Amino acid sequence: MANTYSNLLYHIVFSTKQRLPLILPEWQTELYQYIGGIIRNERGSLIEIGGTKDHVHLIVKLKTDRILSDLLRHIKGGSSKWLNEGLVNQAKFAWQDGYGAFTVSESQLGKLVEYVRNQEAHHRIKTFQEEYLDFLKLNAVEYVEKYLWD
Repeated sequence: MANTYSNLLYHIVFSTKQRLPLILPEWQTELYQYIGGIIRNERGSLIEIGGTKDHVHLIVKLKTDRILSDLLRHIKGGSSKWLNEGLVNQAKFAWQDGYGAFTVSESQLGKLVEYVRNQEAHHRIKTFQEEYLDFLKLNAVEYVEKYLWD
């Protein structure tokens, strides 16, 4: 086949280090825009981003020649550096070491976009830890719980 065709959609979730409430409302939008710029620089598309003070959800479309772990290293490293250099009177910003990444079917994309947009309301009912465990179970990801929250 002469061309490669794909629709690689990912739902990516990661938190701040120790799930500290470090993502403040006054610069959250700017952070999200910065992350979107990193994704565009990596030839990806940010479909949606949302979260709360202690974590973010990304819905990202990637080309076949992009490596997810490289993208996450650029997002987390670049945004941490940008935040730590640009914010005053803020605790040192850091993301957790790992992340959750799940493939998404185009048929489920609309529901997921709505879910990511409504994170603040969703987390009035469920904690990040409960949500994350639900995603791992729903996607049949094997894990050892004692290592999830380092």
